[in-house]
Amino acid sequence: MKVPFFVPWITQEDKRAVSKILDQRWLTNGPCLEKFETKIKQFVGTKYAVGVGSATHALHLSMRALEITRYDEVIVPTFTFAATANAVKYCGANPILADVDLDTFNISPKEIERKISKKTKAIVVVHYGGQACDMDEILSIAKKHGLKVVEDCAHALGATYQNKKCGSIGQTGCFSFYPTKIITTGEGGMVTTNNTNFFKKISVLKNQGMNITPEKREKTAQWRYDIIDIGYNYRLDELRSSLGLSQFARINEINKKRIKIARKYDQLLSKIKGILIPIKKKHRNHIYHLYTIKVEKDYYLNRNELFIKLHKNGIGASVQYYPLHLMSYNKKLYKKSDFSNANILKDQIISLPIFPTMTLRQIEYVVSKISE
Repeated sequence: MKVPFFVPWITQEDKRAVSKILDQRWLTNGPCLEKFETKIKQFVGTKYAVGVGSATHALHLSMRALEITRYDEVIVPTFTFAATANAVKYCGANPILADVDLDTFNISPKEIERKISKKTKAIVVVHYGGQACDMDEILSIAKKHGLKVVEDCAHALGATYQNKKCGSIGQTGCFSFYPTKIITTGEGGMVTTNNTNFFKKISVLKNQGMNITPEKREKTAQWRYDIIDIGYNYRLDELRSSLGLSQFARINEINKKRIKIARKYDQLLSKIKGILIPIKKKHRNHIYHLYTIKVEKDYYLNRNELFIKLHKNGIGASVQYYPLHLMSYNKKLYKKSDFSNANILKDQIISLPIFPTMTLRQIEYVVSKISE
């Protein structure tokens, strides 16, 4: 591909950091994870951060911490990846899909309120593409109905709302370090929270429900441990933590590069009839994990035709997302008519390549193929 959809930015320093870990005795639950967790909680602005195996793990553990159980309902946007809803299903609860805003693709506060029932226990918001949801309105709705709010921050490491970092606004924040994300550990994730009880419960659950880790047992000369809850192997090991810690040292540089690329896209694409560039709302930044445009009727191709054209010209693009209510597993459970905005967006949106090492020449090449 001339311009891939994404290229991880792995430096020589990243490689040295990972290689160095192989000389450690403990390759999991070690000092590197602790340092990484400290950096993330300081950056996000929370009391606690817990490293886990993925953002899916982070979401599942958040549901467990909130004591979401069978027959409970949790409101989730339909415009997201399957993991957001799956985490609710893991607890035997029902994800109730809600429509999204036509401009930002974030969950609509009005639709949240419309979907609340007596069974509703929580709301999961997804900060789509790196721009925060309308958190004041959402928190007001949650307070009115006695609901908890979980932030899916998979796209949003460094995104802010009213000068607060995403991941510090709800009861928990759930981050992803998948290869395409802001920083990567290969696979990996993090839960942030200010709630001491949530922190303690998540720390136990991610480690098979054990009340003490092997490292602490050795230090305190204990052989005995207890299983105090149904837990999981959701740990983030030292190798991945070392890569994350090394990458995190460049977090501000990475986000600045993304914003610079997005501004160049804005400048060039805004001149093309029928192409709508991302809309940035007030009181928040946009760090552009995704650069998603809308292909309107007055453009000379439809979205699918543009996708094929870009592919034929060596340009990686993606459709993020095809709504959950239309997926085979879900479509019998939901009425298509309940999601008028998502039904429109599914045929309009296309996410263009954006990654920190992307060159001006690559940006101009992408735009040239869209403008031809």
